[in-house]
Amino acid sequence: MTQTELGLAGIHVLDLSRVLAAPYATMALGDLGAEIIKIERPGSGDETREWGPPFWGDQSAYFLSANRNKKSCVVDLTTDEGRDLVRTLALQWADVVVENFKPGALLRYQIDLAGMRKVNPRLITASLRGYPAGDDRPGYDFVMQAGAGLMSLTGPEEGPPYKVGIAAADITAGLFLLSGILSALLVRERSGIGQHLDVSLFDSQVAWWANVGMAHLVTGQTPRRWGNAHPQLSPYELFEASDGYLALAVGNDQQFRSLCQLLDHPEWGTDDRYRSNPQRVQHRDSLHELLQNVFVLRDVGYWTATLDAHNVPAGPVRNIPQALAWRKTLPSPVVSWLDETPQINLPWHFSSLDSKPRQAPPRLGQHTEEVWSLYRTLRKDL
Repeated sequence: MTQTELGLAGIHVLDLSRVLAAPYATMALGDLGAEIIKIERPGSGDETREWGPPFWGDQSAYFLSANRNKKSCVVDLTTDEGRDLVRTLALQWADVVVENFKPGALLRYQIDLAGMRKVNPRLITASLRGYPAGDDRPGYDFVMQAGAGLMSLTGPEEGPPYKVGIAAADITAGLFLLSGILSALLVRERSGIGQHLDVSLFDSQVAWWANVGMAHLVTGQTPRRWGNAHPQLSPYELFEASDGYLALAVGNDQQFRSLCQLLDHPEWGTDDRYRSNPQRVQHRDSLHELLQNVFVLRDVGYWTATLDAHNVPAGPVRNIPQALAWRKTLPSPVVSWLDETPQINLPWHFSSLDSKPRQAPPRLGQHTEEVWSLYRTLRKDL
């Protein structure tokens, strides 16, 4: 494979981050070809190394999910030499420095990112925080899903709110961090100047509100939970078939009329209560009852095949193993194996760029000697 096939080949990233959001972003940069050095604390390293079970050997599944393509170097930032290693790598080796320390914490270690950018104007620095500037509290996904509104939208209409089943606040912020870093790299190619990027978990959740947030802005009303229904579309929810649940997503009036024909009730498509989407939303309860009485008569497989054949979006509710098993029926595998370690691929499929996982997640301190050797070489070049 030539270097030109790795989009970020030659880009060096110094990763001072831990847990999930920022490490997920740097892992993605590694998939795109960047070289990543991950700085970890002596003894314990990234705390997600101990977040388990489950474990794959002695590596936690949690850590494995966000740390491939990286070299692990153990560094004690309380020592002069440890701090000098980080500063030297940032100034003489790195194109990008990523960190998620609490505000001000790096300065206490005498690591000044703003000062580094003055010395090296091409350096890009990126900080991932829990909250926007002015609130220095640490950010945790569960608290963020609660405080930034997501839990108010998730779960049944009655009863307690629910979190999303994955770390949605972390992953969303990580993807915003990734896109911001890529934008900064592109701008640097044009101008020769790097810059600083700040992303917070809270603001990432706000940006993720999309149509729900806009609905509040244009109406002033407080969005509420709809269970599995959609606030602006109907029918767009789960229905119970004879052997399980069917997800139905009717996105326009033509799809609804096709659905009515398939169900042998074309009259529903011309009924004044259901003729257009705004009318269906207004009368969603009665429409749901009509459809449910038909869907329960056949199994999910029948309905999925029938609706797919007539371009009405629908499908089964799968668990994780079932989803992976179905995905194996298609080209481009979604799981890779690196040094006998399983990894889930990111969803890019370029025409000529490679973006597959390249290196298994490192063991704690696996590359410490290599990185310290690099540091000594850089120091000699001063």
